[in-house]
Amino acid sequence: MFNLLRMDLYHMKRSKFVYVCFLCLLGVIFLCYLMVWLMATPNGQAAGLKIGLLTLDELEEGKALQEGVDLLDMFREANMDGGLYNLIFGIAVTLLVCRDYQGGFLKNIMSLHRERWTYIGSKLMAAGILNFLYLVFTFAFNAFINMLFHNMLSLPDWKETLFYLTWAWVVTMGFAALIILLCVASRSTTVGVLGAVLGGSGLIVTLLSGITNQFRLSGWEEYTIYYNLTYGPSAYTSVADLKVLVVGLVFLVLYTAGAVTTIIKRDV
Repeated sequence: MFNLLRMDLYHMKRSKFVYVCFLCLLGVIFLCYLMVWLMATPNGQAAGLKIGLLTLDELEEGKALQEGVDLLDMFREANMDGGLYNLIFGIAVTLLVCRDYQGGFLKNIMSLHRERWTYIGSKLMAAGILNFLYLVFTFAFNAFINMLFHNMLSLPDWKETLFYLTWAWVVTMGFAALIILLCVASRSTTVGVLGAVLGGSGLIVTLLSGITNQFRLSGWEEYTIYYNLTYGPSAYTSVADLKVLVVGLVFLVLYTAGAVTTIIKRDV
């Protein structure tokens, strides 16, 4: 399995999609800071009025935009809470897995590694490393951009940041396992990307929730990956805050088991 992991890490290092996805996440963070600077700081407001990006009414609305928002809140608003991170990360995982189906490469892998579960294990570990790097470096970029804008947002407690990044990694790994399952079952990049878009953005959860609410079947969405990533706690206050970790771990185990079962039973 570790030989497969080394191969995956080598390909990730040389693959353009890893860096393109990362730059997309950084770009959104920068745009969010630029918006807050334009609408909530005197210098930004003056610049926005001068170039015609803002009106006087928008300036009044923007005065409260910065209040009560810290570095972690901005990180969540920019990438995490709306599902953008899962969407982009899911696309990266799709491209990581589905490249093996091109040119019969997977057959060569399976001929050398008879225990097929090691293939899923290697993909999950590679996705986990990529997920860790994405989360850590996007948050670091978030802090760096805040410094460039003269620390216009306050710093969160380091314990809050560590708690949030830990459970966010677990929950997003549950989503990565889902994408791996879709790719292994369909052997299609299109299906994987579609799953990342629909699942990551929360579109499926929103649509199904609207339908089930008509039949008074509500509450189930609180146990979905999208809901927990969007509404999960930023700080640990009680044992109930650990629910997000449990939800992420359950989905990680279920989807991993599904992917392993699928690749064992299907012909390569």
